Amino acid sequence: MLQIMEGSHAVAEAVRLSRPEVVSAYPITPQTHIVERLAEMVADGDLDAEYICVESEFSALSSCLGAACAGSRVYSATTSQGLAFMAEVVFNVAGMRQPVVMTIANRALGAPLNIWNDHQDSLFLRDSGWMQLYAEDAQESMDLHFLAYKAAENYDVLLPAMVCFDGFILTHTYEPVDIPTQEEVDSFLPAFKPYQRLDAKDPISFGMYATPDYYQEFRYEIHAAMIKAKKVLREVGQEFSETFGRDYSELVEGYRLDDADTAIVALGSVCGTVKDAIDEMREAGRKVGLLKIRSFRPFPYEDVRVALSGVSKIAVLEKNISIGSRMLGAVGLEVKDAVGKQGADVYSYVGGLGGRDIRKKDIHKLADWAEQGRNDCFFGLREELL
Repeated sequence: MLQIMEGSHAVAEAVRLSRPEVVSAYPITPQTHIVERLAEMVADGDLDAEYICVESEFSALSSCLGAACAGSRVYSATTSQGLAFMAEVVFNVAGMRQPVVMTIANRALGAPLNIWNDHQDSLFLRDSGWMQLYAEDAQESMDLHFLAYKAAENYDVLLPAMVCFDGFILTHTYEPVDIPTQEEVDSFLPAFKPYQRLDAKDPISFGMYATPDYYQEFRYEIHAAMIKAKKVLREVGQEFSETFGRDYSELVEGYRLDDADTAIVALGSVCGTVKDAIDEMREAGRKVGLLKIRSFRPFPYEDVRVALSGVSKIAVLEKNISIGSRMLGAVGLEVKDAVGKQGADVYSYVGGLGGRDIRKKDIHKLADWAEQGRNDCFFGLREELL
């Protein structure tokens, strides 16, 4: 059923249809509308779940971790400072191999305090052991939650997942969204069957003390599971396509890339603006294409290498900054590794931080800079303030 709705409410609908048994979150802009809507659903009897009101983000994810260990499908959501506050628990969830799904309404980190969008919050936890999926629009924001639960709960994976969508740009924007029926979602995402759970009659422990003789093997197994998650995500995406008609079988997505000489690489909602700019450049005779990365963790190195094998210049649009790094941003570091020394030249361009607008003229500039071989650049920088 097609409805025009706010992006946050589309996510709330996806969560409701996924039938979590426990929801725990602390409201924080721009994530608040998600958990407000879920609280309404629980109060109205539309969602049969325990909604745990907590005093902080740390407590929210801790509650979810405990409920997951007890065998429940769980959900949380946060952003920015809230995600930073729960960072200790973020690592614990992955370390205990609990398939928690959490929405990240991407927002800048302070100081200075800023409530607008960039990708610094989720990307600073890219090595925590969570899958990270990035949505371009409200429909993809909804759909990726179904994929996240199914992949996370797969016994070959058993890792938590962040579904990331851009604060305000997507959370508060109204778009048409195709909402599946409960029966359709149930056929795709069956009831949760925990691999193991806390049981007084058969006691086990999670998150125990590990000496140097054992700790490294735990980290290795998380890494091995993340590598397996690539295949599982593709399989889950293909099954989703067969059920709902929207294809998520690939972890990357190209746009006008087949004959491109220059490629722009990006995550999230800015990909829509990039596509419009590429159409303008194509009309002007320039062979520019887009590679959208849907899965940042696990990172699809081979997919990126193959997709970019025909281009000579790559401009990575970074809505984050890896301070002190030569590549400037986290995405560029991964893309350069994927392409290798024998591949195209990779350039990293930082912009859109703290919600600064990224316009089509900025995308034109990135393509110009890449073709000129300019690197280590900030775009949209107000030099008069420096």
